[in-house]
Amino acid sequence: MLLNRHRGLADLHNALTLLLISVFFWVYAEVTIVALSDWMRLTREVTLLPYFLCVLLGGVLGWKHVARTGWRLSRLTLVEAAGLASRQTAIIALVVFAMMFATQDRSISRLFLGSFLVFTWLLLLSLHLRMPPRLAAFVFGGNARVPTLFVCRAAAMRDVNRWLNARQVLGVDLAGFISWEELPVVPTQEVPTWLGSVAQLPDLLSRQQIRQVVLWELAEEVGAGRRVVELCQEQGVRVMLRHDFAEQLGHAVVSVEVEGQHYFTLHDEPLEEPLNRLVKRAFDLAVAVPMALLVLPTLCAIIWLVQRRQSPGPLFHTRPRASSRQSQFHMLKFRTMHVAPPNEVAEVMQATRDDERVYKFGHFLRRHSLDEFPQFWNVLAGEMSVVGPRPVMPLLDEEFERQARAYRTRHYVKPGITGLAQSEGFRGEVTTTEQLQSRVQRDLHYIAHWSIWLDLQITWKTCWQIFFPPDSAY
Repeated sequence: MLLNRHRGLADLHNALTLLLISVFFWVYAEVTIVALSDWMRLTREVTLLPYFLCVLLGGVLGWKHVARTGWRLSRLTLVEAAGLASRQTAIIALVVFAMMFATQDRSISRLFLGSFLVFTWLLLLSLHLRMPPRLAAFVFGGNARVPTLFVCRAAAMRDVNRWLNARQVLGVDLAGFISWEELPVVPTQEVPTWLGSVAQLPDLLSRQQIRQVVLWELAEEVGAGRRVVELCQEQGVRVMLRHDFAEQLGHAVVSVEVEGQHYFTLHDEPLEEPLNRLVKRAFDLAVAVPMALLVLPTLCAIIWLVQRRQSPGPLFHTRPRASSRQSQFHMLKFRTMHVAPPNEVAEVMQATRDDERVYKFGHFLRRHSLDEFPQFWNVLAGEMSVVGPRPVMPLLDEEFERQARAYRTRHYVKPGITGLAQSEGFRGEVTTTEQLQSRVQRDLHYIAHWSIWLDLQITWKTCWQIFFPPDSAY
């Protein structure tokens, strides 16, 4: 029930948002023609219908971003709402201007389109902040509210309250708590809605208008849960079961269905879908080909000339790294350190902020990530991706595997020139387990939530950091 209501709220919000944007397009066009035509250069002779259809198409394409807000849709913060509005407006702008450039239409006012997009962003921001809770109150209020009884241990009641507070907007009302066991004396101020044990459930269902029972966890006694389900079915009461596998396993789980049977896995893996892999590979080539052909030759010449003066030696630094299949490949970098005799101990030492092994221009290359540019050849060879978990030296791989339990999971996908962790400022030397865990968590989030939009976001942030590197870059 809750999932259906949440999806319905998101769909209704999307539909009304698209309707309001559509109305706003024509109202704004009319106002512009009547009152601002001299300034905006928009007249009735201009055909607006194709652009209106593009706005509709862009709005439809942006629906999925509303769904991705999850259960937070009805309580978005200003930053979250602004980000959502920005993504939707960017999609609309992309479709509108793509059509304009494809048709070479010179009659349409660019100022009108640009100002419309600005006002559309403001409209979307306001709608995302204000409309979902009001829609939910209208649709799920009154008789649509569902009094819900929770079956849980006394220790879990506060967790249930927090869970419930986030979903009351969907019409879920707390009817009370009951427990699998007979509770000792419980202060009423701590659990004011405790109604007893499961033994009282038949009486509660017959006396109170309970329309849903949530099993927060199953009883240790075999068959106890089945008896509760059968009793609820007899009374026509909904039943929802919360699984606690994540608590038992110490890791979030994802539900999958295979031939009618349900399983749980630790990670969703969008890049296991062939079409997604094809899209990611196309993105990699779209970025790597122009970089390798147009940027790298000039960059190689400049760095080679500077190296001749500051640190003579080979242009590139090539070392083995682990690939997505645990095999190794040779990753290219511009050499940023002085040439030194082979030393296994020094080889595995991470570079520090004032590392004396790095020559002067090498510090600049590292800080602005220019030393990583040769890896576009690794991308062309299919050994790396533009975006993915950053590869590290094999010996460090072994050390990090001992410190971070899920570290090997990073190898589910190809390593990248940049990654989610790096785009969020996690760069430089890893000196603590906490720093390593933060990077691994972001790598796992990337693997489980990959999308081409996420790749674009990470790439854009990385491009920004080339010119304006974070403090952690050195």
